[in-house]
Amino acid sequence: MADSRSPLILWFRQDLRLNDNPALAAAAFCGRPVLPLYILDTAPHARQLGGASMWWLHHSLAALAADLKRRYGLELILRRGDAAQVLPALARETGAAAVYWNRCYEPAAITRDTALKAALKADGIAAETFNASLLFEPWQVKTQTGGWFKVYSPFWRACRALPAPGAPTRAPQTLHGFTEPVRSDRLDEWRLLPHKPDWAGGLRAAWQPGEAGAAKRLRDFLDRALQGYADGRDRPDHALTSRLSSHLHFGEIGPRQVWQAVQMAAGQNGAAARNAEKFLSEIGWREFSHHLLFHFPDLPKRNFRADFDAFPWQEDAALLRRWQTGQTGYPIVDAGMRELWQTGWMHNRVRMIVASFLVKHLRQHWRHGEAWFWDTLVDADLANNAASWQWVAGSGADAAPYFRIFNPILQGEKFDPDGAYVRRWLPALAGLPEKYIHKPWLAPATVLRDAGLRLGQDYPQPLVDHDAARKAALAAFAQLRNDDRQTAGAA
Repeated sequence: MADSRSPLILWFRQDLRLNDNPALAAAAFCGRPVLPLYILDTAPHARQLGGASMWWLHHSLAALAADLKRRYGLELILRRGDAAQVLPALARETGAAAVYWNRCYEPAAITRDTALKAALKADGIAAETFNASLLFEPWQVKTQTGGWFKVYSPFWRACRALPAPGAPTRAPQTLHGFTEPVRSDRLDEWRLLPHKPDWAGGLRAAWQPGEAGAAKRLRDFLDRALQGYADGRDRPDHALTSRLSSHLHFGEIGPRQVWQAVQMAAGQNGAAARNAEKFLSEIGWREFSHHLLFHFPDLPKRNFRADFDAFPWQEDAALLRRWQTGQTGYPIVDAGMRELWQTGWMHNRVRMIVASFLVKHLRQHWRHGEAWFWDTLVDADLANNAASWQWVAGSGADAAPYFRIFNPILQGEKFDPDGAYVRRWLPALAGLPEKYIHKPWLAPATVLRDAGLRLGQDYPQPLVDHDAARKAALAAFAQLRNDDRQTAGAA
């Protein structure tokens, strides 16, 4: 039997918070001295973080370390390496009796954690896992025939038919630490922050990583934006989205906390019920994405619909680079890509527009877009990213039909009617009247001159013609469907 002084290792992962943290609560209840740990996993099978995510992780870990120190007097131990080796080594080093962690649902993490749990238990070390990041376990939501959902609407109806998520819990009042000295990396040694150049100025201005920042973001959303959410969430020129996605991804706030807070806000204001339900359905999309990834682990790498394997993508590095840098000549697209580069985030409606433009106007493979978002988004999340890109491309589960091709001009005019969003991120276009803000190439020479705009110099001409690109995309899709029919007939 392990000595009562043997520590319990509390392995933080995508749960960088003290409140509503089931593994932390269980560790406190266990009564053993607790050793908080974070591992920067560098195993070959682990997908390495993108630049924006590394920036966020640095500040989130700094905030968590400060919170643990201030509240409990505990040091957050930092180790880097293959987690499958680092964790057992630390357990042996400290004589740990148990390891607790909250589950991750990404394929590589599941494989690693399953093996780790078995290895620890074989060594006589208790290994307990908990759910801190989802409202419902992926294996909990089933179709009437016992299968897994591939369409969002019935998935979310099934979720709503289940017992409501449990109430979030507060951080433990006390947590006893392990008193023996344990080596830790210094956070700065990991060099997660950008150097030469420091491109993170816009991120620093836009975000407050950490549990306190997440709580503030939620309060601000409930106070200022929830009442207009249902009607205004598609307007990038209005601040009506929650911007909680990064905090949810890193676990600085949990979905149960969001769920309860939104429900309480709706209960206090009957008029807010519709807005609350719409917002919670977006939390449902997050759940659905993780459901898909859990049951279909190849989602980030392969088309969910195998018939898309034969789609004639047009590999063109120059076109891809123009899209990445916001130089397509379509203002709503370029504004979104520049917002992304400067702040590490993009409004959800604009994400759909820019994604559609890449895969349908430029016919670049969705994996190129997924990779760019992975590197530049502070809320880069494997499940959300892969499911959303495949949805837009038409190759995914419950996907938008491939023939639904967003017109970037009409999308801009509908969702940014005054051009405020475009003017913010494309100051070269700021002097254009509303009539031409989403189609500057159609502006008369006198209008361009009065706006101080030189097309082709201050702002590019359109990279492709919308009508021609749309016809080419539809023709490629029609050929794909025809090939499918011929293959089916031959079979």
